[in-house]
Amino acid sequence: TLGGKLVDVRVSTLPSRAGERVVMRILDNENAGISLDLLGMSEDALIILREALAEPNGIILVTGPTGSGKTTTLYAGLKRLNDGSRNILTVEDPVEYAVEGIGQTQVNAKVGMTFAAGLRAILRQDPDVVMVGEIRDRETADIAVQAALTGHLVLTTVHTNDALGAITRMRDMKVEPFLLASTLRAVIAQRLVRRLCPACRETVQAEGNAASLLGFDKGTAVYKAVGCAECNNTGFQGRIGVFEAVRVDDTIRRLINDGGDEAILARHAFVNKPNLSAAARKLVRSGETTPEEAIRISRREDIVDA
Repeated sequence: TLGGKLVDVRVSTLPSRAGERVVMRILDNENAGISLDLLGMSEDALIILREALAEPNGIILVTGPTGSGKTTTLYAGLKRLNDGSRNILTVEDPVEYAVEGIGQTQVNAKVGMTFAAGLRAILRQDPDVVMVGEIRDRETADIAVQAALTGHLVLTTVHTNDALGAITRMRDMKVEPFLLASTLRAVIAQRLVRRLCPACRETVQAEGNAASLLGFDKGTAVYKAVGCAECNNTGFQGRIGVFEAVRVDDTIRRLINDGGDEAILARHAFVNKPNLSAAARKLVRSGETTPEEAIRISRREDIVDA
């Protein structure tokens, strides 16, 4: 308990030459109740996710590296669906947030309770919505696709760098392109950047490497971190999500079915919608974060293309 609030800590230890390394991940249970509107999504991305959640079946993929907020996004989606009219079941490793009204199962490899085994078991429980913590192998991917084909809405994550990389990853797991095309509803990719403290952030002009790397004109007004009592002299308060969202429409369905590569898919997916790099640049312009934070999560080729 910290400051009157219960906080969960996930601890990882690793022996090293000079002693033992310890990494602690702090889980704030209050984040389990966060709504989609508070994640920081653009209106376009929010519409795509809401439309996908309204579908009666199919797969919604959330992708990004470890610690990018994928689980928080999935729980925000489940919160929207958790209205008492649906049977919602999850299989997770571990169960990070306890949610009233949802049946949550934890993976336990020692007793053979893998993601695949758990998913196969909960499909016999007549669920309407299934959340799988992560698709790691072909078996889990195959069961998730079959679940979507048999009338279930499946929410899950994969570890890839961007939204279209998730489609390639599913293909690598030997999911048939025609099955992927018919079951995939939306792919959301995300990162987390530090949010500038609104009390002390300071306007500066973009210059040098930061301007060129983000594709800003020299002298563009951006903000930098300063530090004050409000933010404990760090210059930042909390974090905000950066998102790109791909809605699987008829064109993308056809491209997936035909084996189209990521570049071909991207030309259609992001024609009128921001990718991760564009979304990060928008947060810099609005003063939500710094150019350095945006550069950290942006792909260089995306910046060049922009």
